[in-house]
Amino acid sequence: MDKNKAIPQGYMTVGEVAKKMGVTVRTLQHYDREGLLSPSALSEGGRRLYTDKDIVKLHQILSLKHLGFSLSDIKNRLISLDTPAEIAAVLAEQAAAVRQKIEGLSESLRDLEALREEVLQMQTVNFKKYADIIVNLQMKNDFYWLIKHFDDQTLDHIRSRFDQDSGKALMDTFLQLQNEAIRLQNAGISANSDEGRKFAEDYWNMITDFTGGDMSMLPKLMELGQLEGIDQASNDYIEQALGHYFSRLGVNLFQGGTE
Repeated sequence: MDKNKAIPQGYMTVGEVAKKMGVTVRTLQHYDREGLLSPSALSEGGRRLYTDKDIVKLHQILSLKHLGFSLSDIKNRLISLDTPAEIAAVLAEQAAAVRQKIEGLSESLRDLEALREEVLQMQTVNFKKYADIIVNLQMKNDFYWLIKHFDDQTLDHIRSRFDQDSGKALMDTFLQLQNEAIRLQNAGISANSDEGRKFAEDYWNMITDFTGGDMSMLPKLMELGQLEGIDQASNDYIEQALGHYFSRLGVNLFQGGTE
């Protein structure tokens, strides 16, 4: 058949569509094979013919692809575009996808800026610490900045003892106990009361979980507790509560014996 026969009015060839939309003919052929975008008709000469409606659908495919959707995802998202409501629904979905993408990029930007600040404050290049900071940023750990103050021995202990889930669980416990210390102090509850002693027991269990029973880590943890950015009011209450708790037990933490 003669492939040069006139194209019916309202139709475009694959080459015309490719040029109009800034894609290659091979891309359109691939979309056809994948069932994403088939031509609306074939000319008498067997040429693929497309309509304005196909252009709208192609624009949808390209937009979703630009947003990072795989071709299989896009295939599942394509719907008919026969009414204004259907087109509006597609646009609303694409807008939601764009917003989600923006939120993800904004979060990545915040993490990059936070990491940059930590890198500038560290005195040496330490990619293992950088990795730990990134992980804690992803975990939404507000105390990610403490990592630069940990020595290598403490960080190796943390890496070997905790994965992301168990580390997050421990951090959640830590934050809950910090808030509880503030509540008890603001409520005027004595660190030597029954409630104060129960708090101290819970706090010590958290420390034991973190250290794995390695008491040599205690001085380092106490130093971290004095850093700017840690709530000193809650720390004062915690130290008092722990002091009363171990005094009643007759234990000296740093000598490891009994009085």
